[in-house]
Amino acid sequence: MGESEFLAQAEATLNAIEAKLDQLNDEDVLDVECSRSGNVLEIEFIDNGSKIIVNSQAAMQELWVASRSGGYHYRQIDGRWINTRDNTELFASLSEMVSAQGGSQVSLA
Repeated sequence: MGESEFLAQAEATLNAIEAKLDQLNDEDVLDVECSRSGNVLEIEFIDNGSKIIVNSQAAMQELWVASRSGGYHYRQIDGRWINTRDNTELFASLSEMVSAQGGSQVSLA
């Protein structure tokens, strides 16, 4: 995959995550605030001040996630972002992280 294709896919993924979290916030499921700075999406949980950071790493062609539970790297495989260590899928894993930090069971898929 070329860099421009990676950047387009990463941007679309960050936009999808942000849109879903904004929807959950609007529906009063989560008290969360998202902010973007370039290729970095910062998700802040208002109730407890914790954060999850999702950012793209063009040189590695990966999305990186940092949360209370640890740091994770996801690479595009067959159209899905897959964890480079345990083969879990980004949206499933991120749903668990957001649920744990936000205190409400959510699905970002």
